[in-house]
Amino acid sequence: MCRQCGAHFAPAAPRRAPIVTQRAQPEPRTESPTAAASLMQRFGGLWKSKRTNVIECFDCQRKQEVSGAATSTICPSCSAHIDLSDYKITTNFSRSIRTKGEVYVTSRGDLSSSSVRCRRAVIEGRLRGNLDCAGAIVINASGKIPGRLSAAELIVEKRSEVQFFRRVRVGNIEIRGRMLGEIVADGMVTIRKNGVLEGNVMAKAINVEKGGTFSGQIVVGGAGLQQAELLPGESSTVSKPPEESISLAPPLPAT
Repeated sequence: MCRQCGAHFAPAAPRRAPIVTQRAQPEPRTESPTAAASLMQRFGGLWKSKRTNVIECFDCQRKQEVSGAATSTICPSCSAHIDLSDYKITTNFSRSIRTKGEVYVTSRGDLSSSSVRCRRAVIEGRLRGNLDCAGAIVINASGKIPGRLSAAELIVEKRSEVQFFRRVRVGNIEIRGRMLGEIVADGMVTIRKNGVLEGNVMAKAINVEKGGTFSGQIVVGGAGLQQAELLPGESSTVSKPPEESISLAPPLPAT
């Protein structure tokens, strides 16, 4: 007889294995992809709400500081409404856009609006309208662009092959893929390795890296040249006034 529990057992019989009870341990917490994504969105929204941006009114050019989470505001000077939303184009879109946010045209998007003004733009689909960007335009697509394009900076990514039917007006341009069209740049034209540019260029400076290709006429550093002087078939030299219009001062009397 066991003195502790009173159970009977035979010394020669094999003992039964003791029953050991284990505590249930909590399973490791794994977050689903949706939960992780929502967490990132929350942190991203918190960071964006604390960030501030300086924007400029479209009408009176008055600058003001607004919260990064704001979607619209009112100009304190002229009371004009200023849109701050970001636009993501996934289908056909033909309405005009005037925003201080970003415009993103996906690979299935088709932007054919006659007037689009934004802070930054990324083009991966079709662009058939006019685009005026205060910041950078990144083109990561191939095709023909019939509309007018103007921006502070233009980047043609690798594997992109675009053709512009109208003159492109930019501050700086960087070509990593292939581009056909005329360029009027206030700053630098850079053709990276394996980049190709075919067309006339008027810029303050041009840089063609080893492996890059440029084909066309170029006017560098001509501050007095006008945009219309790069039309095909016209001379790119500065026009001089006729001799008849030059008036000379009368000679002084001899003493």
